[in-house]
Formats: sequence, structure tokens, C-alpha cells
Amino acid sequence: MKFEEIVTSIKNRNFSPVYFLSGEQPYYIDRISDMFENEVLDESERDFNLVVQYGYDVKPQDIIHQARQYPMMSTYQVMVIKEAQSIKKIEQLEPYIDNPTPSTLLVLCFKYNKLDGRTSFAKKIKSKTVFFETPKFYDNQIPDWIIGYCHNKGYSMNPRAALLLGSYLGTDLQKISNELEKLFIALPNKSSIDESDIEKNVGISKDFNVFELQNAIGSKNEHKAMQIAMYFADNEKAGPMPMITSVLYGFFAKLMKYHFIHDRSSATLSKALGINPYFLRDYSAAASNYPPKSISAIFLLLEEYDVKGKGVDNNSTTQGELIKELVYRIINV
Repeated sequence: MKFEEIVTSIKNRNFSPVYFLSGEQPYYIDRISDMFENEVLDESERDFNLVVQYGYDVKPQDIIHQARQYPMMSTYQVMVIKEAQSIKKIEQLEPYIDNPTPSTLLVLCFKYNKLDGRTSFAKKIKSKTVFFETPKFYDNQIPDWIIGYCHNKGYSMNPRAALLLGSYLGTDLQKISNELEKLFIALPNKSSIDESDIEKNVGISKDFNVFELQNAIGSKNEHKAMQIAMYFADNEKAGPMPMITSVLYGFFAKLMKYHFIHDRSSATLSKALGINPYFLRDYSAAASNYPPKSISAIFLLLEEYDVKGKGVDNNSTTQGELIKELVYRIINV
């Protein structure tokens, strides 16, 4: 089932005996398990009918024994097993999966991992439980996720601000949602969030960040690009070498793809590149500055400096000097 379907079914009290929540993105798993902990039972029922355990502390037989118990003065007993990926011999739960207790809602939170789909246990889990596997999120999906999260909370955020925040926080949705909730508290009377709000409340410079570096390089604005590179040289935490090479590689990979897309419609380009249509002008301008041959040379530069940044064939050059060298050489490729 999809996340939204599970949330709706819980709110409608349309329960199933066993839920198996898995995948690399813990945010959605936590959201669902929190609903079972806080919304299914009344406060008076929780003392006797809510059981929260951790996979590294329990055995399958312990889980089955508790799950076979009947609720006390309640319709349901709720069992949430956190860190279920740590349960040794989890496949021993199979007899219970075959014949669960209807009055127990067993929620298995199998984080950061997936079941081996070839096993009979995995096949049974997928066919006999409410099975949810969190989607893997990639960097280019995060800005739209941020915009959607803000919209659901009654706020809006422009694409550049969302990209700025996403490039800083990465793909950890829990970390992003926590930061957004802090923003909502700091900006209770402002419905639209922009780059200045991000700079003031999150501490990311709206002028000196990896996204602005990407834009300056794309437009071949050498003066601005070197200004940002020098800022990173003096503030390595603001622009660490691995982040810079990763973001620039992603940018030029999309730019190379851009050159070979024949349909230049906004819908086709944004879908093929995995970017918000808002940024297509930036890619169009950059494509005129960097033909495919130049991009191929830039890939080699990024690989060279990524290795140097990790200390290979580099005994003395600082990260800051490497960043300035890299930016200069890309601009002048």
C-alpha cells in the first residue's frame, strides 16, 4: 500500500492485523508507527494495550507470545516493534503471519533495509500483511518534496529556496521536516518563504552556497564563481569538497543529457532532467556555454579533484585551494 492509503485507513479505523514497514527512508515508517502509538488507542487504553519493543531486545517467540494476548478493556492491543531489522531469525514469525490475532495490531518497523524477496517469508509478508516499502529519495526530488510539505502546512516556498534548503540538508526527510517545522514557528505570519528566510533562520548564505556556485559556473560568471570558491575556501563546512564535486557532477550530467533531448518542450525537458521547469532557463543558458566536448572534459576534472580531495596524490594542497583550482579550470575549460 502507499503511504497515503495507510494513513487514510488508520484514520478511518480500517485496520489489518499485521503491518510491515520497510525501506531506506525512515521518515514515513516513523509517521505511520507514531499514528499507531498515538491515535489508535484512547489515553486510558494505552497503559495496558500499547506495547512498544525493539528488535534487538526481543525474539520472534516473544513477539508471538505477546501478540496472542487479548486486549484489556479495549478493542485492540497495539504492538509496535521498532528496529525490526535487528530481530534475529525474523522468519520465525511466519506461523503468526499465517494466523494473526485479529484483536492485535502488530506493526513491524524494518528500517534502512529490505527483505530478501526470494525467500518464502518475504513472499508471505508481501501477500498476507499490509506491506509498505518507503520510496528511495534522490537529490533532485527533494525540492519538490519540500514545496509540497510547505503547501500541506499552509505555506509556500519558491523553487530556489527549496533547492537551497535541499542542497544543504540532503535527502533525510526527517531532518528536513524538523527544519521546516522550526521555520514555521519562526515565521508564523508569513505564508511565503524565500531565500532570505532560509538564510536568516537556517544559517545558509543565499549568496554563497553550492547552488549559487553552480549557477555562476553555468553562466560562466567567473568573478562570482571565484568569489564563492574563495568563501568556501575560508569556510570549509559551508562547502565541503565532496558536496561540491557531487552537486557539480549532477549538474553537468543533466546538462549533457539536455544536449541530446530533441523535444525542447518544457514538460519533456523537466521530466527528462528531473528538475522543476522553473530552472530550465538556467540549463538552456549553461548549454550554450558548455558543449558536450567541454562537459566530457569537466567530468575528468571532477573525478581528478574528487580523488585529490580524498588525499590521493595530494600531500599538501588544502581543500580550499583545490576548490578554487577546480572552479577556475571548469570555467576556463
